[in-house]
Amino acid sequence: MIKPKLKAVIFDMDGVLIDSEPLWQIAEHKVLTDLGLNISIEDMVETTGLRIDQVVAFWYARFPWPNYDNAPTAQAIVDQVVSQIVVDGTPMVGVIAALKACQQRGVKIGLATSSSSDIIHAVLNKLAIASYFDAIKSAENLSYGKPHPEVYLNCAAALNIDPVNCLAIEDSFNGLVAARAANMQTIAIPEKRLSQQPQWIIAHQQLEDLTFLPSILAQKFSF
Repeated sequence: MIKPKLKAVIFDMDGVLIDSEPLWQIAEHKVLTDLGLNISIEDMVETTGLRIDQVVAFWYARFPWPNYDNAPTAQAIVDQVVSQIVVDGTPMVGVIAALKACQQRGVKIGLATSSSSDIIHAVLNKLAIASYFDAIKSAENLSYGKPHPEVYLNCAAALNIDPVNCLAIEDSFNGLVAARAANMQTIAIPEKRLSQQPQWIIAHQQLEDLTFLPSILAQKFSF
C-alpha cells in the first residue's frame, strides 16, 4: 500500500489543542438560558465545531426569542470563554509532543479554526504555542464556517501546500466534514463520551488523543 505524501499537518483548535469544549458548552448554556431557552448543557454538543454566530443562529431557529441580535449574543459567549481560558485553560493530552513531532518530520504546521481572533490569541498565549505555527486561519470572517471547507483550503493555501498533502486533525464531526471536503487526510480525536458513535467512520484514522500522533506519522505517511 502506497503511503500518502505528507507535507503539512493542520490542527483544529478547540478540543484538539485546548480542553475548551466544556468551556464553550458552559458559556453557551448560560447565555442562552439567560435568554429564556429551555435547553440542557448536554444539548450544546449539537453545535460543536460551528462558528459562534452559526451556533446562535442554530438555537434561534429552534427556539426563537424576542429582540434577537446575533452579534452581541455571540460576543457574550466569546467573552466568557476567553475569561475562562485565561484563568484555567489547559492543553489537551499530548499537544506539545505532537507539535514537536511535526517539526521533527519537517512538515509545515497550520491552524484552522472556527473560533474568533480573541479566542485564538487567548489559547496560543495561554499554551505558549504560537511559535509552532506556519499559518493560522480562522473562519471568523468567511461567508461560511465549518462544515464548509473554506477555512481548511485557506490554511493550505497560506502554507503553500496542496490540500491532498495535508493532514487535518479534528475533534468535531462538522470539522471532519470540512476537512474531508477539502480533500485532506484526516484524523478524528472525538470527546471520549462520543468516541463510539458511528459517524467517525468518515475519518481516515481515529485516535484516543494526540500522544498517538507521532507513531501514526511514522506508520501511515511518507515525507
